[in-house]
Amino acid sequence: MADEECTNDTEVLDEEPRSILLGLISQLRKGMDLHRVTLPTFVLEPRSMLERITDFMSHPELILGVSKQDDKLQRFVSVVKYYLSGWHIKPKGVKKPYNPVLGEHFRAKWKFSDNTESIFVSEQVSHHPPISAYYYVSPENNLIISGDIRPKSKFLGNSAATLMQGESKIFFTNRPGEVYRITMPNVYARGILFGRMVLELGDNATVRCEKNDLICEIEFRTKGFFTGSYNSIYGKIKRESTGECLYEITGKWSDIMYIKNLTTGNKEVLFNVRESKIYPKIVAPEEEQEENESRRLWSKVTSALIGRNLDLATDEKTIIEDNQRNEAKLREAEGIDWRPRFFLYENDEFNFKQTHLSKDPQIAKHQIESFIFSSNSPSGLASLADNKKIG
Repeated sequence: MADEECTNDTEVLDEEPRSILLGLISQLRKGMDLHRVTLPTFVLEPRSMLERITDFMSHPELILGVSKQDDKLQRFVSVVKYYLSGWHIKPKGVKKPYNPVLGEHFRAKWKFSDNTESIFVSEQVSHHPPISAYYYVSPENNLIISGDIRPKSKFLGNSAATLMQGESKIFFTNRPGEVYRITMPNVYARGILFGRMVLELGDNATVRCEKNDLICEIEFRTKGFFTGSYNSIYGKIKRESTGECLYEITGKWSDIMYIKNLTTGNKEVLFNVRESKIYPKIVAPEEEQEENESRRLWSKVTSALIGRNLDLATDEKTIIEDNQRNEAKLREAEGIDWRPRFFLYENDEFNFKQTHLSKDPQIAKHQIESFIFSSNSPSGLASLADNKKIG
């Protein structure tokens, strides 16, 4: 099984891409920040990071009904299950989504069999340092998921690390004060100098609900040189105040994960990737999207990558990046600062701007839809005098 999984997750580069990558790496030094390094297009996954965030909305059936569960411990277990279900969606080998440009956004909806819906928006709210903010809401299901991702990349020799800083928060609007705070593991690209290239998750992540005194500490284990296996995890759900262990989580985030009740000894499947189905999102056709909406913005790069025309993909990617630099210079010359369209920067957090919502779920949904999908939202420009600089 380990050899099969390795084959499915790894990639061997041809001579030309390998030589390009080695030429780039020869200019780097260990510990160097990679965010300002332009990566070759053959390592790109053909979608923006802003869309990739929706991987965690791929199994909505795991989270939509959780707010109705009476037992707070079972709600916590359900949140952990939902969180762990999003990591298995990834391309073969080592692929990196596009770095979003400042002001780029991605919008989507999901419609469910019970006639409820959910709405999503993500936006690149800072370029240096890179920060992607997101907001997922289903008013009829008492659910909000929000947060930001602040990736920081480092060159480590034969590998590169993306330190996944930032935090996700899950709110059940019918349970005031019950907030689930979630951190992420780090991402490692192994074998970029020699050997097979493979993407691994590593280090620790947590799911915490302070109000209910519960925490899940999860270790994403990387494969050792001689021992271990790819994509394994180990976690424990505890009462945070006493350290009492309630559940144990084992298995592989890319295959099957198990949960064991440490009181009863009962062990069962927590999530089975093989039996799961990705719930489709609804995204407007590219011709109906705004110019800085992810799929339209990157459409020429995506088409070139899918057609394996790497030279054209590089040219189109350069055009987007040059435009971003030129726009930044123009704003600076005119004394204009930039602010996010959908999010407000407060206390080092990016919160969704539309907060004064009706208590009626249908009316609230309409308010959110009108704000997110309206083409008349603020343009993103503000004078230096009335806006706090974000970075």
